[in-house]
Amino acid sequence: MAHKKANEDQFNELHSLVTAEFLQRIKSGDATTQDLKAACDWLKVNDISGVALEGSKLEKLASVMPTVDPELVQQRLYGTRASIKSR
Repeated sequence: MAHKKANEDQFNELHSLVTAEFLQRIKSGDATTQDLKAACDWLKVNDISGVALEGSKLEKLASVMPTVDPELVQQRLYGTRASIKSR
């Protein structure tokens, strides 16, 4: 029995389903660190980069991704804000 390759419509459907699953998990707040990493990898593998235009799927995904405050990270890691010395 010969195996058939997926056609473009099947690939597009799978792509859409995977993307929708990532969005659902992230929006619901149920996404684990592993889910977020997988979503980032999914974006990278699919060559998603650039500006998230208003109303685009990338913009929707970006709007639900948590942001990181570098100063807060420094404070929690080292107890105080790291000072930058000028030379």
